[in-house]
This record gives sequence, structure tokens and C-alpha cells, in this order.
Amino acid sequence: MAGTAHPGVDLSGSTAVVTGASRGIGLATAQHLAAAGANVVLTARTQEAADAAAAQVAGPGTAVGIAAHVAHEDEARACVQRTVELFGGIDILVNNAGTNPSYGPLIAQDHGRFAKTFDINLWAPILWTSLVMDASMRERGGSVINTASIGGMGHEAGIGMYNASKAALIHVTKQLALELSPRVRVNCVCPGVVRTRLAEALWKEHEQAVSSATALDRIGEPDDVAGAVTFLASDAAQWITGEELVIDGGQRLGSPAGFREETRARG
Repeated sequence: MAGTAHPGVDLSGSTAVVTGASRGIGLATAQHLAAAGANVVLTARTQEAADAAAAQVAGPGTAVGIAAHVAHEDEARACVQRTVELFGGIDILVNNAGTNPSYGPLIAQDHGRFAKTFDINLWAPILWTSLVMDASMRERGGSVINTASIGGMGHEAGIGMYNASKAALIHVTKQLALELSPRVRVNCVCPGVVRTRLAEALWKEHEQAVSSATALDRIGEPDDVAGAVTFLASDAAQWITGEELVIDGGQRLGSPAGFREETRARG
């Protein structure tokens, strides 16, 4: 998808950085932001992947790919500096990059998996927010959006480490919203099961079952999340900060099957 128009949302003249933008939610977010008029920098681990992603973005603004491992401070700093050189500043930061290298009980995990999960899912958003503050947002203000998860709001077998990192990110979002107020707004989106490579284990072999257990009867698409991020980045959300926006089609509500049967019986 090349991007979706957002009536009433105009990001013309603004510049956004989207981490982990080579595919999935990150790429869709870059496409939506560009369609709303923003200049967009897409990061990926390699320059080839970043360039390929940028080539898929069309809009009134300019899309540029820059290689940067989100947890490597020197690469992150260079990306932020290059963005400021190209566009004069940064107005929107989308901390989207995430990983889940661990599966199983927490007590079965090793330090390597713990460190990788928390470095990318938690430390990187703090790092990039600090860098864009120093480079631009402290003076001009802006909006930071973190990609958390509904997993950070509950407990599930097998992905406790990932969910712990996302729970921490929700907490950090609120902390940063206070620390960076009033010039910078900080919010997070909490997707449910979305059709991405990172979440394949949650849907690929049993998509119909997941859809049937979802109130809106389907799993999410990256565009569903990207539209919400674009809203939070815009002036339409100018009095919203420190919030977690759940985008899950009603998955946290539980299965709708019994409720539908009751409604049909009364109909």
C-alpha cells in the first residue's frame, strides 16, 4: 500500500523518523505519514533494506532510508544527525523497532535473550527519544509514539519476556510524557495480533481461529496501526499525551461467540 489519505490530518512541512521501517507496521506507518505530507526517514539494519523500504513510500514529502541498528548508539546518533542535516529538524519519532528472540518460561531464558529483548524493545526507544530531544525537539517540540503491545497489559504463556519489555515500554511512555511536557507529547500504540513477520507464530497456522475469537472478526493489518500512529503524530491529537492506544479489533475483550449467540437468540 503506497499510503492512505487522512482527512483533516496535515503533516506538511514536518519530518518523521520511523525505526524498524523495512516492513510491517513500520513500513505502513512511514507510508501513512508520507501520505499526510511528512518527510520520512526509514531506518533498517542495512542500507539496502532501508533504501528498498523508502522506495515503497510515496507522498508529498520526501522518503529517505538510513541504515541504523536501533540499539547501537553511534548508528542512532548518526541517523538523527543526518536527518537534521537533510530536513532541518525532527518533529515526529516513531519508536517501532522490536524483537522477540525468546520463547518459554521466564526462568528458562538466558541473559543473552533478556539483553537483546530489552535493548531493542525498551532501551532503544529511550535512546532515540533522548537523541531527537537534544537534536531538535527540545526547541521545536514534537510527538513521540512508541510501539508497545496488548501483551504488555496481561500475561501469556511462552512470551513473558517480550510482554515484560512491552509493559515496561508502556510505563516509560507515561514517564517520558511527564518529563518532556509540555513541548513534546509521548504516547504509545498497543496492537493486538497483526499480520506481521514478528507475530507470525501467533496467527500464521491458525488465522481463522484467531479471527473468530476477535470481536471484529479478523486479525489486524499494519495499516490499522499506521493510521492510529498518524493520528497521534498530528495536531488532531494535540491534547493527548501519556496514553496507550489499544488497536486490537476487540481481542482483549475475549471471544465474542457466546455474546453473538445470545444476540441472535434474542433477535
